[in-house]
Amino acid sequence: MLVSAMEKAEILVEALPYIKEFYGKKVVIKYGGAAMTDCELKQKVMQDIVLMKFVGMHPVIVHGGGPEINQMLARLGIESHFHNGLRITTGEIMEIVEMVLGGKVNKEIVSGINCAGGKAIGISGKDGNLIEAQAIDSGEMGFVGEVKRINPQIIDTVIENGYIPVIAPIGRGDGQETYNINADLVASAIAVAMKADKLVLLTDVPGLLKDPDNSESLISVLKLSEVDDYIKQGIIAGGMLPKVKCCMESVRGGVGRTHIIDGRQSHSILLEIFTDRGIGTMVVNG
Repeated sequence: MLVSAMEKAEILVEALPYIKEFYGKKVVIKYGGAAMTDCELKQKVMQDIVLMKFVGMHPVIVHGGGPEINQMLARLGIESHFHNGLRITTGEIMEIVEMVLGGKVNKEIVSGINCAGGKAIGISGKDGNLIEAQAIDSGEMGFVGEVKRINPQIIDTVIENGYIPVIAPIGRGDGQETYNINADLVASAIAVAMKADKLVLLTDVPGLLKDPDNSESLISVLKLSEVDDYIKQGIIAGGMLPKVKCCMESVRGGVGRTHIIDGRQSHSILLEIFTDRGIGTMVVNG
């Protein structure tokens, strides 16, 4: 018991400088992948977020919800098609996307944070005109959008009143149309607009690996100057490419640090923020 208590004390001492450094700072977390579907992992993510709030940080959650959208479309007998990894979003599908993301998924996360002892408020990009959006270049994608402008006042209001904002990645177009936007892109844009100190992307991989078949080949720190070479070598490819690009845009936009971490690992957010070693890949200037 004594050893256990001492270990706990050492952990708290190790966390102390990080708690001091990030006190009052904004941390944008993109929540997705296995951490959203595994019940035990979900609970631990909620605990991490609440702990961050109680030690004086300001977590801002942006979530995805692809699997839940797939399930609802299947239940309704609506076929879904993809192009370059993006869901072709017709008007009919957009209604389902908004219902699932802005309703079911968003409120489940809010409820999870509240049950873990925090106070959360769920919003979408349409609330307070948070996300102004436009259609992506390809006209065949329907209501798939990209961020045109972020108006973060509503997030600031939520934070100032002691709540944790939980944001569904849905934007409003100039003609009142609704757009489905990639959650990584939304998280990055919000982090830049809020001048966040950190952007954390939860994924289903350990981070950026030099060898995808070897988890020991993790690249702990990725400098912007190294990105082009890694892309040419095929090290940054597939689903990792847009995540790295989101981190690059955030760093260039003034976000202090950006991280790609493994959401399948218990308490991965705390390990990244409050320990000396951290986990995953940190993308930095240089």
